[in-house]
Amino acid sequence: MSRILITSGPTRQYLDPVRYLSNASSGRMGSALAAAALAAGHEVIIVSGPVEVAYPPEAEVIRVTSTEQMLAACLGVFPACDGLIAAAAPCDYRPAELSTRKISKDGNPLTIRLVETPDVVAALAADKGPRWIVAFALETENHRARALEKLRRKRADLIVVNGPEAIDAAETRLEVLDSAGACLAAIEGGKSEVAGKLFQVIAGRLIAG
Repeated sequence: MSRILITSGPTRQYLDPVRYLSNASSGRMGSALAAAALAAGHEVIIVSGPVEVAYPPEAEVIRVTSTEQMLAACLGVFPACDGLIAAAAPCDYRPAELSTRKISKDGNPLTIRLVETPDVVAALAADKGPRWIVAFALETENHRARALEKLRRKRADLIVVNGPEAIDAAETRLEVLDSAGACLAAIEGGKSEVAGKLFQVIAGRLIAG
């Protein structure tokens, strides 16, 4: 059986000691994928941003806050894994400067300069060796074209495409694309059901034996 790394949930990039940039990712898909992998007999490590969802107790869970912390945790465990399912929604930008004090209103507009955070999947793929990678792409337009560009840039083996309606929702709809652009599956329903079917696709294509 395989040892699988799953990233899950959002990350937070702080502006000051109390405010941060983030998104509404709930971690439900990551948790459901972990349950599906465990049910198939695999070992699971989850690197998760801040979520309220419960993860399966059989999984090893590493809690992080920022995108930088998620990358560092993944770099620590990925070399000992067989593959990655990158279901997390890391924050893509962070403030160029972090205020050490709470930013207070003063009646004037506030301008915040943002810089990109590290690309977790691309960084792991740079030294993936024989390991496989499944990326996720949440898009609002040109879903397949944008997802395929991400798949190639991130050197993933498969990419899962969904839309913003999936965020923090009990149900979801997604497509699974391979590197040739073929749609291997279109799945919809409750996240547990969808995760189970999605993991079957991943296992059939990428997990030996």
